[in-house]
Amino acid sequence: MPPARTGYSAAQIALHWIIAVLIVAQVVLHEGMETVYGAAQGDSGGGPAPTEAERLMADLHVAGGITVFLLALLRVVLRLRRGAPPPPEIEHPALRFAAKVVHFLFYAVILLMPFSGALAWFGDVGAAAAAHRAGMLIIVALLLLHVAGALYHHFVLKTDVMRRILRPERMAP
Repeated sequence: MPPARTGYSAAQIALHWIIAVLIVAQVVLHEGMETVYGAAQGDSGGGPAPTEAERLMADLHVAGGITVFLLALLRVVLRLRRGAPPPPEIEHPALRFAAKVVHFLFYAVILLMPFSGALAWFGDVGAAAAAHRAGMLIIVALLLLHVAGALYHHFVLKTDVMRRILRPERMAP
């Protein structure tokens, strides 16, 4: 049986931060999607046609969604193969449960968002567009909970939870 992990691998950490940055970029790039999507559906709302910048933002949003999905799949595979460090021993069972729920929801939403986006964008499925917008709000809420939990661990509980995702685990010789 392999020894218990005390931290994440360099690959796990890199994927965590790359996906985080891409998701923030996705939220920003989403702004151009509404105008381009409306124009593509013949519903410009009487406004001007999408600009080249808005079209570029939409294209980058689609490419970013595909990239996030593929990187998240890789992250899930790594987590299944390598595992994750256990929660701190002093952590209350309710906090452990909350952390598991937040992580599960993060993975679920991150993996489902590209499908709802693709159905909305390429299939013109209105319910998928609504689900995609709701998913964005869920991701923002999960992100706030995730950051709050990490800061609570670091500053209040004084655990190493935040440090584990900032530097790779050192393997014993």
